[in-house]
Amino acid sequence: MFWAGKPSIKAKRLCDATYVALMEAIKQVKPGNKLNEIGLAVEKYIRDFGYSIVRSYCGHGIGKVFHAPPNVVHFYDQGESLVLKEGMFFTIEPMINAGKHETLLSRLDNWTVTTRDLSLSAQFEHTLGVTEDGVEIFTLSPKNWHFPPYN
Repeated sequence: MFWAGKPSIKAKRLCDATYVALMEAIKQVKPGNKLNEIGLAVEKYIRDFGYSIVRSYCGHGIGKVFHAPPNVVHFYDQGESLVLKEGMFFTIEPMINAGKHETLLSRLDNWTVTTRDLSLSAQFEHTLGVTEDGVEIFTLSPKNWHFPPYN
């Protein structure tokens, strides 16, 4: 991860919390756990910071198409009962806002997303697979560039 310019303390804290929330979610990935435990881990970690979790975007399965089922939401969804099994591949990519959770999609390019209240937002993502005894993260950087810089 690299900063674009010099980040504020508020931005650094948001990025740090978002990264840790991602790693807390990954700890839930193992055979027999439910998919909704991923979102619960993010929600539990983020709650005390006063941040919000974007609900309109989520992680996703990886298969014959890039964005495949299941949807991996980053908040607790009581109705989601999918059980994780060895051989499943998906992303976890929480988007955390310093303000409210609502977002806006730009009409100019139908790609750019901002927070509705113009607050700061951070996102980290890993692609992973469920193994016999846990998880393998496929997107770790050999040079540890996947960690937020702490300078």
